[in-house]
Amino acid sequence: MNRTKLEAAIEARGRAFFAGIRGEKPSIFNRDWWTGKVLDLAMRDEEFKVRLFRFVDVLPVLRSDESLARHIHEYFDDCGSDSLLGWSMKCASLFGRTGEGFVGSTLRRNIETMARGFIIGETLEEAVAGIRRLRAENFAFTVDILGEAAVSEAEAERYRAAYHDLLDTLDREQGNWQSLGGGATPHDWGAAPRINIAVKPTSLFSQADPADFDNTVGSMYGHILPLARHARNVGAFLCLDMEQHRYKDITLAVYRKLREAEEFADWPHQGVVLQAYLRETEADCENLLGWARAAHRQISIRLVKGAYWDYENIVAGQNGWQSPVFQEKHQSDAAFERLAEKILAHHSLCHLACASHNIRSLSAVMEMAAALGVPEERYEFQVLYGMAGPVRRGLRKVAGRVRLYCPYGEMLPGMGYLVRRLLENTANESFLRQSFVDQADTEELLADPARLAAAIPQDAAPDQSATDNDRPLPFRNQPQPDFTRPEERLALAEALKLARGQLGRRYPLLVNGEEIFSKDTLDSLNPANPQEVVGTVSLADAGLLDRAVGAAAAAQSAWEDRSARERAGFLFRAAAIARKRLAELAAWQILEVGKQWDQAVADVAEAIDFLEYYGREMIRLAAGRPLGQAPGEENRYLYRAKGVAAVIAPWNFPLAISCGMCAAALAAGNTVVYKPAGLSAVSGFLLADLFRQAGLPPGVFHFVPCRGGSLGDHLVDHPQVQVVAFTGSLEVGQRIAGRAARPAPGQFHMKRVIAEMGGKNAIIIDDDADLDQAVPAVLASAFRFQGQKCSACSRVIVLDGIYERFVTRLVEAATSLSTGPAEDPAHFMGPVVDESARQKISSAIDTALTEGSLLFKGSIPEPNGYYVSMCIVGDIRPEHRTAQEEIFGPVLAVMRAADFDDALRQANSTAFALTGGVFSRSPARLEEARRRFRVGNLYLNRGITGALVHRQPFGGFKLSGVGSKAGGPDYLLQFLDPVCVTENTVRRGFAPESGEA
Repeated sequence: MNRTKLEAAIEARGRAFFAGIRGEKPSIFNRDWWTGKVLDLAMRDEEFKVRLFRFVDVLPVLRSDESLARHIHEYFDDCGSDSLLGWSMKCASLFGRTGEGFVGSTLRRNIETMARGFIIGETLEEAVAGIRRLRAENFAFTVDILGEAAVSEAEAERYRAAYHDLLDTLDREQGNWQSLGGGATPHDWGAAPRINIAVKPTSLFSQADPADFDNTVGSMYGHILPLARHARNVGAFLCLDMEQHRYKDITLAVYRKLREAEEFADWPHQGVVLQAYLRETEADCENLLGWARAAHRQISIRLVKGAYWDYENIVAGQNGWQSPVFQEKHQSDAAFERLAEKILAHHSLCHLACASHNIRSLSAVMEMAAALGVPEERYEFQVLYGMAGPVRRGLRKVAGRVRLYCPYGEMLPGMGYLVRRLLENTANESFLRQSFVDQADTEELLADPARLAAAIPQDAAPDQSATDNDRPLPFRNQPQPDFTRPEERLALAEALKLARGQLGRRYPLLVNGEEIFSKDTLDSLNPANPQEVVGTVSLADAGLLDRAVGAAAAAQSAWEDRSARERAGFLFRAAAIARKRLAELAAWQILEVGKQWDQAVADVAEAIDFLEYYGREMIRLAAGRPLGQAPGEENRYLYRAKGVAAVIAPWNFPLAISCGMCAAALAAGNTVVYKPAGLSAVSGFLLADLFRQAGLPPGVFHFVPCRGGSLGDHLVDHPQVQVVAFTGSLEVGQRIAGRAARPAPGQFHMKRVIAEMGGKNAIIIDDDADLDQAVPAVLASAFRFQGQKCSACSRVIVLDGIYERFVTRLVEAATSLSTGPAEDPAHFMGPVVDESARQKISSAIDTALTEGSLLFKGSIPEPNGYYVSMCIVGDIRPEHRTAQEEIFGPVLAVMRAADFDDALRQANSTAFALTGGVFSRSPARLEEARRRFRVGNLYLNRGITGALVHRQPFGGFKLSGVGSKAGGPDYLLQFLDPVCVTENTVRRGFAPESGEA
């Protein structure tokens, strides 16, 4: 193919295309209509655009005039005089509630009209009528049912039924249609089925999880198979839509499985979407074509640019991943053309559906198809319903084969789709905006994207270690687990196999650099199978504790005398070792305490973050700072280490919290005597081994598991211990604080106690909350790791207006979740940590059922393991024990609130103040929550667990803790004594101007 001639032909066709639609404009940009006026303002005012789109998102749930008017005021009152909405409401307010109601109803009607411009109907009957009109205009269609991913299997079943109903309805209707393109066959354009539907796989299966890849693919296939059979029976084309990158590989695997089925061997009318903006798509396309060739299967690819660009960048940025999408539009456009050419070159094997409004892209496909001699029936063009009217009409003239992507369904699930369409249309890079609003130069719009993309610098992958011992780079969080990557799934599966091969080993104490195997030992058990010993750990007695404390005291001065940078270097080396051993460290937690895959990997990532962050923080603090500006003196504020730190750690975050407390003490120049929880002592040894591998000097760190009670008291009481860092129960924390307050004989210091002691955390569900977000977030916050987190949600407080809808969806979603061994990522919930926990939680459930009413109780595996049923209890009031006492297990109390003020009162009604959350789309109520919700960590419109170092410093007050914030800029101060050094710089009547002697 001669590239020069091809490029000239593409540009010529593009110019002819533009000439053919000159003077036309898509209706959405018509400033004579309300939609055009509002979008014009949105394109000129970014703040207004954000507010508008957020308001559009919340509009369907605003069911009363009062709620609608309140939200309009909150979103638009301070948008300035240019705001149509703000100006209208200010005028309407002069006429009281009648005026505001009129403006509100008008606004609702206008936005719903705008939304209907992008969907072919709210009901199936409306959709069929719209399809008749399209076919009368010689356009084909593909129908998609509106809605994002289902949050429960009950919702997924409703979607599945709706698709079957859609196929039946279209089948009854298709006999009334004339074939497009002429001809006597019952196909459009001689080859394409008249019925064409697009299906989002996640709408058919609610529990899709990349970590559980094989089971997800199998389950999703099982749900799509009956639909595929139905589609074939009515002679329909079925396309699997592509959604977020998270589900890409799952969708491709399901498609291959579908095409491999012998029953469809002679039915080629099954397609899949590929997104050109993904960096991986060219490799995916190559693999798909190679597979089709080897499997002797005809395939169809709908090629799109992609609709989740903003979302993918945000998710990647939040998790520390390289973004999966190209960052420049020219790169995506160039990839689109390369992919289209490859597919067209394989036209004997693959049918192409070119989905774009970009006249350059459309022209390129037409000219490449002509140059490659592709038969017309092997490719078609697709555009979105309600967008780019001039483009679709121009395409019909020159190509003939144009199909419209037509969503239909209720307005509420349709708002997500509408917002994506509005984002596309108003983005600066939008081809439609550049063509029809900004009036960009035609030659610029038709320029070869490959040439423009070649001039864009290649973006490098992020530096994940961010560590240089000589000059630490700025802190950045360790990336969160990304199980869309096969290598991460394989690494953890292999690590679990290796760990299983080492079960039952004996682990020593580590005192002053010496391994000590004691006679007194403790078996750590797998809570999913208590007959399985994870490891046998040596235990310290009082004498060994004294020996460890004495060695730590002897080593403390030399350790403190090392520079902060040198001490940090040991932590950075430990972090580097932990990165290399990440899968191994996570695997042991899965076996020892029953953490799910993602929870275990996140625990290790947090430990790495603590090592990196506290090392940098101490370097910052060690520099000190000058105070005052008086002449003739120099005042400097400095810090000194306190001394020996006793770290008493919990079992639920066996690496992360242990590492955080130890790393903070070490960075500050203290030596550490570390007592892990007996239930997670093997994971505790792995932390000690990290520090040993990092080369910590003997005496600086001691690993001394021991039996609790009197030996724990012995460590706290020791006169040479100056800091006690504790995370655990309120009962033990108060005991430690009380004992530490009484100086022991020979003790000449006041002990610092750093204690984090749990919570009774609440999430408020406002009456305008997005339940698609709120329901999964509440379930994850309440039940991931079996609710065994001090930050877990144990109360959900729901406003009366949304109570029934929320509870229905919550229970349906909970019903869809499975419980079983954490080794199997198919299970949402695993076992609790031991028999004692199981009994305590079971007793708490019995109490809850006497106070409230059972909404849901999950099933548990038979019969091994410390399993407790997931339990949701309704009708709980603030005075109930279930609303006041920490349960530390999978028990969620649902409470009803009359209004938002009542919800805040209930949320603040306990003795704890650790975490809390609010799901609301009311700016005023979110601001009120910021002021009045009394917790250490407040999360708005997201789950309340999973705090990250540096981003969400963690810790609470009241009886939740002493107010310290782990992973924050103040935490190291708990391990330091501040010192102010003042020097008189006057010599014989003069002083240096700089203040230096």
